[in-house]
Amino acid sequence: MNYEPVAAAGVWYGRDLSRRGDWIRHFTATELDEIDAAVHGSKNIPLDQLSPASFPLPRLGAVLRAVLAELLEGRGFILLRGLPVERMTREEQAIAYLGLGSWLGSFRSQNAKGHLLGHVKDLGLDIKDPNVRYYQTRRRLEYHTDSVDVVGLLCLKSAKAGGESYLASSMTVYNEILKKNPAVLPALFQPFPTDRRGEVPDGMRPWFDMPIFHWHAGKLSCIYVRQYIESAQRHFPEARRLSSEQYAAMDVIDHLCNDPAIHLAMDFRPGDLQLLHNHQILHSRGDFENWPEPQRHRHLLRMWLAPREARALPEVFAPRYGSVVPGERGGIVVKGTTFRVPLEAE
Repeated sequence: MNYEPVAAAGVWYGRDLSRRGDWIRHFTATELDEIDAAVHGSKNIPLDQLSPASFPLPRLGAVLRAVLAELLEGRGFILLRGLPVERMTREEQAIAYLGLGSWLGSFRSQNAKGHLLGHVKDLGLDIKDPNVRYYQTRRRLEYHTDSVDVVGLLCLKSAKAGGESYLASSMTVYNEILKKNPAVLPALFQPFPTDRRGEVPDGMRPWFDMPIFHWHAGKLSCIYVRQYIESAQRHFPEARRLSSEQYAAMDVIDHLCNDPAIHLAMDFRPGDLQLLHNHQILHSRGDFENWPEPQRHRHLLRMWLAPREARALPEVFAPRYGSVVPGERGGIVVKGTTFRVPLEAE
């Protein structure tokens, strides 16, 4: 394989972006009025059926289409700030969030329960349980991608301390590896068995095999969850054993992502809506401490979205994404999954 550097808007350094604010966009008063009107006009629409037709945004809709283009072809992420979640009921928060998301893509299931609206909240679960996922705990998340094209996080309540969000461009990471550690690149294009954490589609193995980097149709894509890669090595002896070169390659990725010159750190405020493109953004979260009162606990709403305009992906994504057809791929579906929109964490 001939390795070439990536030259695109998705190559950026946190040290530069931290001095700028052009990755943050504040909702205007007019836009918030449109959202409010759409929320109140959509209260009789099933939440999983929200669409641009049922959630009209005469002016903001065009902005969201531009946001989608920035996600898919530009920097790969944006922070939309100022949604007045404190003044909304939980139902109104869900309608506003999913209504905005419907302008970007179709909703995808985030777990075996079919949740189209996820709750990122510490449920007091033990990550040593092979069926528990890190977003259900207060533990630090290593840099990773989610199994969908676009992920959104809406902050309802922030932590007492910690819980910062960290983003790194996987395109920048690739370029840095090519420049400084090119010997490890071949290992990143080899399959890495990755634990499904008990959420196993019908007829599939409890892990999937996937290289971390892929060149396809002229674009470089990344998919990476080291914590679940190592979990597959512990729990499934029949899974392919990783080579020393593959472990070394993951060490290089983690070292680069944790470099303050490369990653961008941000605090979540209530009403912040972070959107990112998984194929070119790795994201992480710091440990956090909750407030003593349960009603003040850190709480984010999550959505997974599949845009029709998304990039082509190689067929190797199908065992994880269910399909490689844009607009119909990504998410987690197992036998018996029924799509739901829970208003509280389960």
